Amino acid sequence: MTDRIPVIQLRDFYFQYRAQAEPTLLGINLTIYEGEKVLIVGPSGSGKSTLGHCLNGLAPSFYPGEMRGEAFIQGKPLKELGIFELSERVGTVLQDPDGQFVGLTVAEDIAFKLENETVPQPEMRKKVAAAALSVGMEPFLGASPQELSGGQKQRTSLGGVLVDDVGILLFDEPLANLDPHTGKLAIELIDRVHKQMGKTVVIIEHRLEDVLHRDVDRIIVMHEGSLVADQPASELLCSELLRQTGIREPLYVTALKYAGCELKPLMKPEHVGSIELDECADQMRSWHSDQASLMQATGPGPGAEQQPLLEIDRLSFGYEKGKPILHDISFTVRGGEMISIVGKNGAGKSTLSKLICGFYRPSSGRMLYKGADMAAETIKERAERIGFVMQNPNHMISKTKIFDEVATGLVTRGIAGEELERRVHEALKICGLYPFRSWPVSALSYGQKKRVTIASILVLEPEMILLDEPTAGQDYKHYNEMMEFLVGLNRSGITVVMITHDMHLMLEYADRTIVLADGRMLADDTPARVLTDTALVRAANLKETSVYELAERCELSDARGFVGTFIAHDRRVRGR
Repeated sequence: MTDRIPVIQLRDFYFQYRAQAEPTLLGINLTIYEGEKVLIVGPSGSGKSTLGHCLNGLAPSFYPGEMRGEAFIQGKPLKELGIFELSERVGTVLQDPDGQFVGLTVAEDIAFKLENETVPQPEMRKKVAAAALSVGMEPFLGASPQELSGGQKQRTSLGGVLVDDVGILLFDEPLANLDPHTGKLAIELIDRVHKQMGKTVVIIEHRLEDVLHRDVDRIIVMHEGSLVADQPASELLCSELLRQTGIREPLYVTALKYAGCELKPLMKPEHVGSIELDECADQMRSWHSDQASLMQATGPGPGAEQQPLLEIDRLSFGYEKGKPILHDISFTVRGGEMISIVGKNGAGKSTLSKLICGFYRPSSGRMLYKGADMAAETIKERAERIGFVMQNPNHMISKTKIFDEVATGLVTRGIAGEELERRVHEALKICGLYPFRSWPVSALSYGQKKRVTIASILVLEPEMILLDEPTAGQDYKHYNEMMEFLVGLNRSGITVVMITHDMHLMLEYADRTIVLADGRMLADDTPARVLTDTALVRAANLKETSVYELAERCELSDARGFVGTFIAHDRRVRGR
């Protein structure tokens, strides 16, 4: 089409941070047209976040550096636009909504931009109401942002952007802190805003399969500061580029490739519900039969009987009397297990973890560690055996420098000298942070801060490690490195418990899954059985795995069994 209007144009564009010796963006050539929806993917360090910072003015206004080449936003040279002028053209929704709130209520937060522009109150009220209605937050205008769920916080941030009628919407990791169902609703909301309001939408996100729940016009793949692909999803998914650049492809695509199916753009592979499978169904059945026979022949392996490590017995808790958050929770974690705890936002998962660590005391019930009641133990005593990584890294970090933060626990325990340096450096390497060991923590992204907090616990070598959203905000490369490290710890005898919204993580790594919803335990089962139980998935705001939907569409007689077969084969391929 020749009448398309370019709203973002980059020509031989470079950006170099002041603190770095080499440019992060290397000769970017990119045009995004009015009304397009574009997804930007790439591993950590690829430059995708830097590109977003250049588009919304955070670089170089907040992140000092130098731009070279040509860049235009809605026809205006980027170098001539200050951060305030850019904010009127590009609205940004951050991955951590808490860092974007400025008002005491939802209404105040949405109205913030209008207040700065001295818009008269009658007009302001109308605009705030319209923006809140467009994102489904009209009933919550008087609520405090801190009392909202993750999805509601994100909707409030989007309302604050839409209130000023910007033409370009930039979403930075919009799914990072949302449960699967809420993430699905977020993608639907973004799609609705895009279509109904005619906005140009740019999404930076790791969770490719989740974003493709709704169509995108193009996918931009970045690697080592350069654009390596700019093509429709149908073409990209048929190539090997995602794997080559360290980006997780949709699980149903992986399953089809395992079965030997050749993917072609004409098959429409961008959605598991629309992909044409006429040429693949027989191959899928044959592959499933062969793999099931192999599993039956090899058997489960000997495996030693695991002893109970942590026992949760009829545990209940409420922050206020008469308002319980957790109701009669009972389950056992055995030594050497690797389990996941899943459920909707607000289900009580994080509260449960804080009870285990001693931050709160239960209203009733008890917790046993190796058969001994933990009621009298202090937080410090529990921390000697149970390492806890919180969901929000900003709630854990206390030091200015990265090295010092990771070393804090060792220093407290009296470890110093070469032993301290060796253990800190090893943890930093595992978490992909060794090159930044001398950096200030403030210079890191949200995902990098998350890895700092994980390193600060891993360095202490606990008996059991409890991680709240360990891979939130991580790209596929660091996700794999982190999870394979946790697998290594698990093999050495350390018990790993993961609270997660990532259904891929649950399928790929968990031996067992505890499902919570509204403070109650709904299931204690294998990941494959959990994610193929439609009623359970709906009750806990989970998401049926696309491998299950693929098996049903191929009319396999045992779709649930196919999921188990896929998991077993995938683990063998990964050397697990």
